[in-house]
Formats: sequence, structure tokens, C-alpha cells
Amino acid sequence: MNDMPDVPIETIRADFDRLAHLDADGWSHNSHYHPYLLRLLPPRLDAALEIGCGRGAFARLLADRARQVVALDLSGEMIRLAEDASTAYPNIAYRQGDILDWDIPAESFDCVAAIATLHHIPLEPVLRKVKDALRPGGTLLVLDLYQADTALDYAWGVVGFPASWLMRLLKTGRQHPSHAAQEAWAAHGQHDSYLTLEQVRAAAAGLPGAQVRRHLLWRYSLVWRKP
Repeated sequence: MNDMPDVPIETIRADFDRLAHLDADGWSHNSHYHPYLLRLLPPRLDAALEIGCGRGAFARLLADRARQVVALDLSGEMIRLAEDASTAYPNIAYRQGDILDWDIPAESFDCVAAIATLHHIPLEPVLRKVKDALRPGGTLLVLDLYQADTALDYAWGVVGFPASWLMRLLKTGRQHPSHAAQEAWAAHGQHDSYLTLEQVRAAAAGLPGAQVRRHLLWRYSLVWRKP
């Protein structure tokens, strides 16, 4: 289904240990969609899980409305920087690890979020695991990159370039990420493999009513509320 390359997990971890210290200017293609994702959640949550939390930006937003947040990431450097930036959030528990190896108690979270993470791992097994981990009424939020496959995909991709340039300029005062960040992301990109939107929808077939939506900036969202 995923047609993913066999990239050793240590390679992915090393990539993100390097990326942890780069391009931390407070805005990214992913953070642009944080407000959108938050609007899909109720104002108060008991427990939330983020898979692939990075430096913790979205985990801290979740912590403003959740009693407890568990934030998981493969990279030890990402976890260290996230903890340093989250001293004012005692309700966040950061954990280093691989979601596929993590034993998640059944029906333990009101929200599970994954931002630009699930393209690194087979999607269907993670979705099955998340389905069990969510409480009835809980929400799955996925934001990730997709492989363009249709004329409409490519058209949205073309529009994404000027949109990205303008947003970055307005948010950071720069037209592009730093040279070091561009080099690191380009090296990491050699290990990436993305699904088409059709493949994402097929992987989400076990989540009745899941909504997959195309967005600007080469992203899609997958949203599901557990009955």
C-alpha cells in the first residue's frame, strides 16, 4: 500500500536530530495549519496524544485545552528542545520512541494528532492503532504531505509556490529558510516517500466517515471522529 522505501529508523532519527536545531523561526508550512486543526477540536479535552511532536509547538497548543498531553517523537534532540521550551506546561509528558513500538492503552485519548509524521511509517497500521487508542467521540487529526497524482493536485502544487513565498516573507521576514535548513531538508527528502490522496483514502477505509482534504502548501488533512 505505502510503497515506502526501506529506510532504517536510525537514519530518520539522525535526520531529525540534525533538523532540530535548524529553521526554528516560529513558522512553517505545518504550523500554518495549527489554527485549522485546533478549530476541529472541542474547547476542553481530558487527554491528547501527539505522534511526532518535534519541538513541541502543537503539543503546547494542545496543552492549553487538555488536562494531559503525551507527546512522542523519534528524535532525542527534538524531545530535549521541546522540553526546554515547555517548562511552563507541566501537563505535557514528552516521550522518545517509535509509535509502532509503543503500547497505547485502549480508549485512552480524546485526541490523537500527527503532523508531517505518518509519511515516515506505514499508514494503515498506525491508523488501526489510533482507532483503538481513541475514546468514543475522540478525534484523529492528521496533517501530512502527499504525492501529486492528478491534474488538480499539480495545479494546487503550482499555486503553493507563490503562497509559500508570501507567507514566509510575512511571517518571518525572509523569502526562504536558511541555507543550512534547506540543505538538511533536501538531504532528508531523499528518505521521504509520500502517498497519493487516493492511497490515503484507501488506507483510511477502516475509519468510517474519515474526511481527507487537499490543502495548499502540498498538505492534506485526514480527520476522523470515533463514533
